[in-house]
Formats: sequence, C-alpha cells, structure tokens
Amino acid sequence: MNAARERVIVAGGGPVGLMTALGLAYAGVPVLLLEQEPALTVDLRAGSYHPPTLEAMAPYGITARMLEQGIKVRQWQIRDRKNPAWVANWDLGTIADLTPYPYRFHLEQHRLTPIILDFLRQQPLAEVRFNARFVDVVQTGDGVRVTYESDGAVKAVEGAYLVGADGGRSNVRKAVDMPFEGFTWDERFMLISTSFDFQTRGYAKNAYIADPEQWIGIFQMPGDHAPYWRLVIPTDVETPEAVIGAPAAVEAWLQDFEPAALRYDVLDVNFFRVHQRVARNFRSGRVLLAGDAAHLNNPLGAFGLNSGIQDAANLIPKLAAVWHGTASDALLDVYDRQRRTATVEHVQANSIANKRTMEERDPELRRVHFEELMRIANTPDLARRYLINSSMIAAVQRASEVA
Repeated sequence: MNAARERVIVAGGGPVGLMTALGLAYAGVPVLLLEQEPALTVDLRAGSYHPPTLEAMAPYGITARMLEQGIKVRQWQIRDRKNPAWVANWDLGTIADLTPYPYRFHLEQHRLTPIILDFLRQQPLAEVRFNARFVDVVQTGDGVRVTYESDGAVKAVEGAYLVGADGGRSNVRKAVDMPFEGFTWDERFMLISTSFDFQTRGYAKNAYIADPEQWIGIFQMPGDHAPYWRLVIPTDVETPEAVIGAPAAVEAWLQDFEPAALRYDVLDVNFFRVHQRVARNFRSGRVLLAGDAAHLNNPLGAFGLNSGIQDAANLIPKLAAVWHGTASDALLDVYDRQRRTATVEHVQANSIANKRTMEERDPELRRVHFEELMRIANTPDLARRYLINSSMIAAVQRASEVA
C-alpha cells in the first residue's frame, strides 16, 4: 500500500476535525484534512468547555495554550427570571478531586481552532488543504476514494479511512446515506454580544435564567481585547430576523431584561436554528462520523462542541490502533457504540431536559423544581453528583462502560 493510500482523510476543519487529525498524526498515522472554506471560519456560538474536554486536549498542548487566553468559570448559576430569590449556585470546586480542571472554561471557538491548527501544522504526518469541499466517497475492501472540489476542479484522493467531521449538514453523512434522526426546535435562537458587565447585576460568568416566556443563557467571554457577554434567547421564527435583530428592538429587549442608565453597547447579533438529532450509526464501513456530523443538540448545558471533542478523543486511539494493526477494525464499532450511547443517554437527554425546565409554564412545577435545585446545590453530596453529570464527567464514564 502506498503512503497516500495509507493515510486517514478527515473532512471538516472545525475543532473536531482538527482535533481528530492532530491526534492521529500524533499517534503516527498519516492524515489529510480537507476543509471547504478558504480559511478557518468564525463560529460565534460555541465557547464553553467542560473538564473532560480540557483533559482530552491537554496531551497535545492545546489546553495550556487555551488557558493563556480564556476565562475560568468555577461558579455558575441557574436562576428564575420572575422570582429573583430562586437561584441555584454551583461550585465546580466540589469535584476538584476528580479533574485537574474544576471549572467551565470560556474561549470562543474561533480562537480555539487556530491553536489546534498551529499544532497540526507542526506534525510531519499531517497535511491540510483549504478550499477543498468534500463531494463523495467510494469504499473499497481496503480503503476509500474521496472526491472533492477545489478551485472549480473535481479531484480525488485515496485513503485508508474517512472521518466525517464536516458539521450538521455533513456531506459525508449524506454520502453514506446515514439517517439523521430527531427533530428541529420550533424557535430560532438569537445570540447577542454586548460589553455590558452582568456581574454588576449579580450574575455569575455563566448563568441560565428560566422564564416561561423567554429563557436566557448568559456567558462571559474573553474577547480579543476585553471581556464581553453573550446572551442566547429563543425567538419566534415567524418574525423576520431583520425585525427582531434591529438595533432598536435589541436595545428594547436588553433594557427590559436588565434596565441600564446608558444605551447598551451591542457588538453583534446573530441567529441560528437548533436541532436534536443523532446519526443512526457513527460508523459505516471505513467511514466514521464525529461531532455535529454525528449529533446535534440545543445549547442549554454547553454539550455540543464538548461532545464532539470527546468523540475525537475516543476515536483517535481506536483508529490509530486499527491503522497500526494492533487491533481489528471491530474496535471501530466500539467507538460507535460508546459515543452514541453517551450522546443519547447524556447529551440528548440532558439538553432536552434542561430546555424543558427552562421554559416550564406551570407555576407550581417551576416552584417545586427550583426548590429542589436549590436544595441539591446546598447539599454537598447531592451537588457533587449533579456536577459530575452536568460537567460531562458522567457521560465520558458511561461511554467507557460500553463494550
């Protein structure tokens, strides 16, 4: 088998694709990464990392570089908008014995990807091609033939395996006819960035605010020059984005949320739709799916990007072992079972439950829920169990239990 045929091809130059390529190259596997855009993209949605994700990236030097730029969030909150006394405060120091990173960590995704790419380009076994849009894959008995479009021309490359990490609209997933089962939420989500400091109003650097009319998630982000805040809220899909996102409308919404003496300094406004979907399988022969190509979820809990990085961390040693001939390719089915189980039982279940709780309309159910949340937060053993689950430690443990 020639060197080109031996390499693993990764489609998608987001965090998951970059991480997968880096980990494989680090493990002695030649890798070719194809990214359809001319350069790394700027995605304003993700940016909150849980302890297991930081642990997964640490061996490659990524986490240490991130820590130079981002914000550690040891305490976070769940609050009720209509009842200010209903606040559950969580302290990740409670699980400091379980992880070297007992905090959530905030850093914009578009500041993570250059870090990974920098490390990837230092790997002699790695090649990165931008302006390379995946088109199709044909599987043979001992490899894959991938076609991609670059500068108007269709080209072909051969490899041992293909990893599809090309996002929620994954062309790799479509090429292998893999069902993407689930649903799309009715709302359209709006993301507002502002320099206003919500800590001056008692909010933690990460807070989820329940409201039957319109829940809110807020996150302090590091920014290029100074920290700023992101707010994510659900909006009506029937109202045009130009209306909801108009400066006057955004200002009115912010003033209603937290009245301020001066006009809010709004940095940008973006919209996106949210889905709850999982691929029927994460493996189809010599094609593996990871990240958004394999699963999508709503942002309540910050599970999406984290679960994608955890996919990569699970896949890397398995695919490397198969490639080196120290394990049979049945090990790749274990990747499928482990990561799909964690996705369905934890990521999907918890993100859906979080959203249902945040938008609960029954006043009595809301009261009972918040009383229970505050009781858990104020009871060390119960808080510890809750944080093990919400920090995704339980999800990674669950995956490891699957044979």
